Amino acid sequence: MPSPAPAADPHFHGHGTFDATDEAEHFGSSRSAFDFRYIAAAIRANLWLIGAIIAAALAFALVATMLQTKRYAASSTIQINDSSGRILGGQDEPSSDQENTSYDVDRFLKTQTDIIQSRGLALRVAQDLKLIGSPQFYEAQGLPAPTAGTAPDALREQAVNLLVGNLAVRLPRDSRIVTVSYVSNNPELSARIANAYAEEFIQANLDRRFDSSSYARGYLEGQLTEAKAKLEGSERALNTYARNAGIIRTGEGQVESQGGKSTVDRGSSVTGSSLAQINTATNEATARRIEAEGRWRAVSSGPLLSSPLVLQNSTVVTLLTDRARVEAELSQDRARHLEDYPSVRAKVAQLAAINQQLNSVAINVRNSVRSDYQAALGTERALQGQVTRLKNETMSEQDRAVQYNLLAREADTNRQLYEGLLERYKTLNAVAGVSLSNVSVIDKAEVPKAPSSPNLFKNLLVGLIMGVGLAALMVFFKDQFDDAIRVPEDIEAKLQLALLGVVPQSQGGDPQEALLDPKSPISEAYNSLRGSLLYSTAEGLPQIMLITSAQASEGKTTSSHAIASGFARMGKKVLLIDGDMRRPSLHKRMDLPNERGLSTLLTSHDPLASAVAKSSQDYLSLLVAGPIPPSPTELLSTVRIEEILQEAAGQFDVVMVDSPPILGLADSPLMAALVDGVIFVVEADRSRRGSLKAALRRLRAMRPILLGAVLTKFDPLKAGNRYSEYYGYDYYQYESKDKD
Repeated sequence: MPSPAPAADPHFHGHGTFDATDEAEHFGSSRSAFDFRYIAAAIRANLWLIGAIIAAALAFALVATMLQTKRYAASSTIQINDSSGRILGGQDEPSSDQENTSYDVDRFLKTQTDIIQSRGLALRVAQDLKLIGSPQFYEAQGLPAPTAGTAPDALREQAVNLLVGNLAVRLPRDSRIVTVSYVSNNPELSARIANAYAEEFIQANLDRRFDSSSYARGYLEGQLTEAKAKLEGSERALNTYARNAGIIRTGEGQVESQGGKSTVDRGSSVTGSSLAQINTATNEATARRIEAEGRWRAVSSGPLLSSPLVLQNSTVVTLLTDRARVEAELSQDRARHLEDYPSVRAKVAQLAAINQQLNSVAINVRNSVRSDYQAALGTERALQGQVTRLKNETMSEQDRAVQYNLLAREADTNRQLYEGLLERYKTLNAVAGVSLSNVSVIDKAEVPKAPSSPNLFKNLLVGLIMGVGLAALMVFFKDQFDDAIRVPEDIEAKLQLALLGVVPQSQGGDPQEALLDPKSPISEAYNSLRGSLLYSTAEGLPQIMLITSAQASEGKTTSSHAIASGFARMGKKVLLIDGDMRRPSLHKRMDLPNERGLSTLLTSHDPLASAVAKSSQDYLSLLVAGPIPPSPTELLSTVRIEEILQEAAGQFDVVMVDSPPILGLADSPLMAALVDGVIFVVEADRSRRGSLKAALRRLRAMRPILLGAVLTKFDPLKAGNRYSEYYGYDYYQYESKDKD
């Protein structure tokens, strides 16, 4: 087992002192996360209680199931669509609504299920099956038949309430199939009512559609006549004004659809169309003029033969090639002949002719570019004049078109209103016909052969869950109010103490005999505890240590002797003091006389060496309790005990004090305030009823230096298989098996 680190508790101040105001926080703290080993240990410790609670819950569920009246549930399934069909002219013509969003579909289906559960539909079912005042109906609900003097309204109200209260409508997610279930004591009646709900729901939908269309059709007929008259009047007024104002529109009467509504495109006037066309031509002419002007500026701004337009001419390219050839030949002739030589003079004449011809062609190219520019400029100016004239005409026409546009908008509005009313009227005429319902029956309800309730398996499952929950709650509260330490983790969780070591329970023998075997689990545990004490404080091993516990027989004496023997084997001079002057046991364990001891030193000024006895082990000395005094507490309240401890610290490396239990006695708290460290011994799995916390409360009131706690008599197998790591002898068993 690894050696635990010293306790790092924020409630300890200075050299391990404890703030009493934080006591509630110490004992009320809980585990920060689930400790499954602790839970398993708690279950094992309360196995009988858990079993009894679960058995009682199952028994209660079984009895409740047997006492319940058998009820039968019959279910019919219907499909609900958001569109329906009409029978027109002997043919089925589906009339589909526009595609709805998922949210709208869910809302529609939820509305339909609410209609099924409505009181209005329940009244239709009650009237159709003649359930109002029916003795069979009341008997099926487990109620007495109504008396003869009951008012009809009260009977109708009772029947509706019973139908609504025993009806169940279920709509699965992402489905249009609705299940309608009815529960009663009579299986035949349950099936009849479930089927009646499906049929009445379909009939109610058809009735609502027919009733809602009759009034609407009559109202729309009058509105349609009035809208038609307004449309005709507005169209006549529009045409009359256009004729008188001389406004001619192109594209007259073209119908466009915008946003689902029909509108008439009045087009544009002849003047406006001409202006648009001329303006477009003017823009194109301007572009051509700018291009031609750019070419002219490029040609006229520099030497003729440096312009790219001239150099791109094919004749110029040919002449330049010929001139280069003649110049090359002339250079060769001049290198061989004089200037008067005939071939030289011929080449000079030919070169002059080529230069003259090249200059003439370049001038022609430049003149051609200038002609193009002047033609483009003239065209642009002519078109700009046309644009100016048409602009003036268009501005005049727009002044006259103000009233025209007002009349046109009024005519368009009247046309949209008329077409909308006409479309709605046609739709209502179709609805007025015989409708195909958007609800269809998928499965009719059949007479159930087995009762739906009580369900033994379901009730037992509920009872099991409730039993497990109640058992967990009981174990939790029991654990909160019980400070018994069952697993090593409880030391830090419940006591807020560092775990110094875990000593396993002796397997069928005396712990003292087990300590004689260095390979025994108990010996290994105390060796690990000894290692923990070596680093229990910042200064290392405390020199004077006191071992105490809450109650008697928790292993204090065995632990103190084992720890003292361990340090003696390390070569340290150790003094073991029996501080229990009420029930001394060290002299019996070590077979020593008890005539002189601690009580003798407390009642005299004799030196320590006069009462110290040597043990059979090297470096280990013993100070027994001595004769039992009348009042040990009064002896320990004097300064003599402090002098004895200081004298022992001067002569020995380690001083161990085996003190009495804390509860009911003041001896241990008095001595705890004088030592360098206190080791608290806790017996595992011991029922305490709050005594452990009370003992620590008394001990901490003296502000001692608490080194930590030692868990003794711990049974790893009882706490769980995962705690078998505390069996130190496993290693040696494995080693011996390997050797075999």
